[in-house]
Amino acid sequence: MTWLSDFFGDPANWSGPGGIPMRLLEHLEFSALALLLATLIALPLGLLIGHTGRGGLIVVVSANLSRALPTLGLLVMFVLLLGTASIWPVIIPLVLLSVPPILVNTFEGIRGVDPELRDAAYGMGLRGGQVLLRVLVPVALPLILLGLRLSAIQVVATTTVAAYTGLGGLGRFVIDGFATKDYASVVGGSLLIVLFALVVQLGFTLAQRVTVSPGVSRRLKTR
Repeated sequence: MTWLSDFFGDPANWSGPGGIPMRLLEHLEFSALALLLATLIALPLGLLIGHTGRGGLIVVVSANLSRALPTLGLLVMFVLLLGTASIWPVIIPLVLLSVPPILVNTFEGIRGVDPELRDAAYGMGLRGGQVLLRVLVPVALPLILLGLRLSAIQVVATTTVAAYTGLGGLGRFVIDGFATKDYASVVGGSLLIVLFALVVQLGFTLAQRVTVSPGVSRRLKTR
């Protein structure tokens, strides 16, 4: 508790380019950009593969890569390739790590919709795209949001490694704290990262309550 009071009670940690507000904003920017790019890649691909049933190998490979890719190794590789003049050596590894949860959960959500429901939609005269957007996506939305939530939490936690390249974010408190043996900074920065991840999880939980149809929610609870 003394370390926390020392860290959060120090006025110097609340102002300037190295203060908590600025580091939090940097962390948010890195995380949001990586999650946005991953969503733009993985979500349409997951919908397409799930709806057509073609390209399932991509999902399998993606799922396996998500377990095998080392975050720090990717970061070092892209820093060596691209240098540290931009944020892309950090963003690219984050995107690569964020794509699999979104892709796999979107695919599983679409493929998991009851075939009878799909057939009924076609029987009503809906076409492929209409069936996907009006029927399949609303039913699969809980799994799609789960993929986004898992990806977002992983990004928030992993963005900490941005500090290794000299960039900002909350990881600076942890990395710099270890380097200078300022353990109050290490503990305080770690706590901020955990709280940030919890806030993100809460945000997705609230989003699911707002966006998912009550009928779909009841159906999930009765399984």
